[in-house]
Amino acid sequence: MAGAGGGPAKRAEQRREVSRLPKAHLHLHFTGSMRHGTLLELAERDGIALPDSLVEDWPPRLSATDEKGWFRFQRLYDVARSVLRTPDDVRRLVLEAAEDDVRDGGRWLEIQVDPSGYAARFGGITAFTDLVLDCVRDASERTGLGIAVVIAANRTRHPLDARTLARLAAQYAGRGVVGFGLSNDERRGRTEDFEGAFRIAERAGLLLVPHGGELRGPDHVRQCLDRLGAHRLGHGVRSAEDPALLDRLVESGVALEVCPVSNVSLGVYSDLTSVPLPQLLAAGATVALGADDPLLFGSRLAGQYATMRAAHDLDDATLARLALMSFEASQAPSDVVAAAKRDIATWLA
Repeated sequence: MAGAGGGPAKRAEQRREVSRLPKAHLHLHFTGSMRHGTLLELAERDGIALPDSLVEDWPPRLSATDEKGWFRFQRLYDVARSVLRTPDDVRRLVLEAAEDDVRDGGRWLEIQVDPSGYAARFGGITAFTDLVLDCVRDASERTGLGIAVVIAANRTRHPLDARTLARLAAQYAGRGVVGFGLSNDERRGRTEDFEGAFRIAERAGLLLVPHGGELRGPDHVRQCLDRLGAHRLGHGVRSAEDPALLDRLVESGVALEVCPVSNVSLGVYSDLTSVPLPQLLAAGATVALGADDPLLFGSRLAGQYATMRAAHDLDDATLARLALMSFEASQAPSDVVAAAKRDIATWLA
């Protein structure tokens, strides 16, 4: 695999526009995909007072290295979610997320949503899921971006709630929902308590994509593999700390959804040069770069590639390989993957 390159001659070759590189986006949260301008507009419309960190001090300065820091992050997310009041608001969010991904070279998006966070305002988890899937179909038709949904449970809630969401996801398997996840602060709750929900999703043929290996280290990645049967890991970046675990991930083909800008924003790493992407690639791991929550971190899909290129002096062959891996780790249809591979080769030629 091509890797980090040194010297002025090699850096001079790194002129290809990152936004033209075809990509699959596998780690994007629903409300976190909202444009900052849309947040401000919707809040003003309904007289919702936003904290300064979501207005003039945006993007907010965040840290999640302790419980208080994560609570602040989650509070900002909840405030942002509160501006979604009508079906048209949801439709706008999905369309704009699709437009932004297309602008960044996106060909396929798997957007993650916890319907229970929106159920009270939109008529229940089933009604909200129907709405999201309708918006996804509309946005896909209007932008040409392939879009699927990952339904995610919240690990700070009771595991029985996760089972309810797993059954909901199973109901929509093959009808726009491709995976089942587990999100929020991975230091909260007991991962093994969610095993039942993941077995429900597994029986439905859904991709199992829990968060793990960001705020907690390699031991929690092992729990996600052993107890939840993870097919792909939300984050998983701290697997780099354990060579034996990395070997296991490579051998089993479990992909990592690495979100560099959010890792740094939340204090997992001190700076972008500390994100261990080169170590993951050198070990042979399958890595798909994702933006996580652009609304809170201020960086979208192409920004993840650009920052990793700059931080690690990655050559264009490595960027192309990252893009290829994003499709290989996705649930995109075979024709979408084949077309993307051709166009990635063209970008690199």
